[in-house]
Amino acid sequence: MRSSLSFFLIALSIVAGSWILGRAYNYKFKTRNTVTVVGSADYNFTSDLIVWSATFTKTSVELKDAYASLKQDEKQVRDYLSAHGITASEAIFSSIVIEKQYAYKYDDQGRQTSSTFNGYQLRQTVKLESQNIAQVEKISREITELLQSGIELSSQEPMYYYTKLSNLKIDLLSKAATDAYNRAKSIAQNAHSKLGNLRRASMGVFQITGQHSDENYSYGGTFNTTSKNKTASITVRLEYELD
Repeated sequence: MRSSLSFFLIALSIVAGSWILGRAYNYKFKTRNTVTVVGSADYNFTSDLIVWSATFTKTSVELKDAYASLKQDEKQVRDYLSAHGITASEAIFSSIVIEKQYAYKYDDQGRQTSSTFNGYQLRQTVKLESQNIAQVEKISREITELLQSGIELSSQEPMYYYTKLSNLKIDLLSKAATDAYNRAKSIAQNAHSKLGNLRRASMGVFQITGQHSDENYSYGGTFNTTSKNKTASITVRLEYELD
């Protein structure tokens, strides 16, 4: 009786093992009947929003004098921008930053020996956000005219953005997926097979680079802000079954 039971268990183990091996073979065989492709899409566009900023400063031993002078400069900057067609809603003035200025003396070993208070430096920044790109570009080049009136002003390079990126990204995803599908279909036909169900889909990194530039794509995605004319691109990876 015990011998019969052992024989039965051995036979059952052989059958179960054969079934498992058969399933594993079928699974392995099926996983090989796939094709993975990468589709891409890109689009050239022109930015529709410009952001530009400039900083002006005043320094004085007396804090109240520095503050009064800075407020006068702020008024001149506001008047200048208004005269050049910039509305109040497009110009954002930051709060005033105050820093104490010191002159330091050092010995022959480079150790500080003394410090002398030189006054207060007050700093304020104006930032423009506008869809009137040409006008703001002109202001960013010509605002240094205010230097002639005694304003200590430092102008930054304009930055360019696109306010319809969400719609653009969706459109590019659709085109990249279509490109990937057509590639997979062509491979299947050349292999005398048929394209089956979609198994996996993943989106690549969304990249924005300047047109006619040597910018490289980055793993986390490039987002160009220095070029007015840009190129957006994206990739899609699809895996299909082959029937």
